[in-house]
Amino acid sequence: MLSILSFIVGFVIVNFTISSAVRTFVLPRSTPDKLNAFLFRTWRRVFNLVLVRIERYETRDSIMALYAPIGLMTLTPVWLALIAIGYACMFWALGVDSWLKALSLSGSSLLTLGVTPPEGLLQTLLTFFEAATGMIMVALLIAYLPTIYVTFQRRELLVTALATRAGEPPWGVTLLERAYRITHMSALHELWVEWEAWFVDMEESHTSLGSTMFFRSQNPSRSWITAAGAMMDAGALYRAAVDLEPDPAADLMIRAGYLALRSIAKPFGFKVLDDPSFPDQPISVTRAEFEAACDQLQAAGVPLKADRAQSWLDFAGWRVNYDQVLLDLCDLVMAPEAPWSADRSGGRWNLSPRFMTPNRVRDPELIYRAKKEAEL
Repeated sequence: MLSILSFIVGFVIVNFTISSAVRTFVLPRSTPDKLNAFLFRTWRRVFNLVLVRIERYETRDSIMALYAPIGLMTLTPVWLALIAIGYACMFWALGVDSWLKALSLSGSSLLTLGVTPPEGLLQTLLTFFEAATGMIMVALLIAYLPTIYVTFQRRELLVTALATRAGEPPWGVTLLERAYRITHMSALHELWVEWEAWFVDMEESHTSLGSTMFFRSQNPSRSWITAAGAMMDAGALYRAAVDLEPDPAADLMIRAGYLALRSIAKPFGFKVLDDPSFPDQPISVTRAEFEAACDQLQAAGVPLKADRAQSWLDFAGWRVNYDQVLLDLCDLVMAPEAPWSADRSGGRWNLSPRFMTPNRVRDPELIYRAKKEAEL
């Protein structure tokens, strides 16, 4: 009876581990995996202990740059250790004299060392299965890493290019200012189209390869999430406040953006509203900040709509679709401070990442203030 139980336990451990690897490396969609989540949360706590006494963001950024690679490299030895333990339970159930010898046979088979020979047909077959499992695990990691780096490089191309248009750190207001000064915004249509495609690619790659979102830009002042926020803010300001011919490409870019961010955030346990509305769901940008941004654009010569009150409501109506999820993701990846995103998320010095305690609730005072601003 004990032998049967041992074989079942070992079989469950091996299948649980293989399932974790399949969810991470093979399955072309974002599927929550408890083992991966546990490992990355554990490493995040370790990194937080290191970061707690460091004040300079640049130093923190250089340390956090190691977070995703170390987390990924930890997966394979943990998987191999669990597989070795699972097969050891099955070897013991098939008649190996002791647990120590069963573990030795399991490790020898998994790493194809051959130092401990099996006895009998069943043990020999199980040895072959374990050796094949170990090689498949290593092969999956080898094939997986290049895919991650190709995805990262593809993502960073537009993030880096945005620095020349929207500044460092990026801001939607700066983007509109420079676009008007250089081309009177005639080049914005192409930019909306490029970033719509970028968001579509992000939704596919950063949900199927979740660890990619933690890979940081080479420049500490850049981040994929603050760049995304700057582009959507620029599109929202253009549609709400700029008195030029409406461009449907800006609408499509914003929609592609908030749908992508929602898809990326959901596997981490964040509470994502599919159809938020302002002012019932307030935004983190205040009316005063919006007015200051409009004044800055007007001083730069950008033509603005006369009805500022309606422009504010239109902007808030766009921003509410991505405001909360933008701040949550800034927290999650510990993004550098940037206007209207990481500067108000708490993520710059955040030592208790939101994916450990997700689903924050809006302060009722914020809701009251948003309703009062909407009435003005």
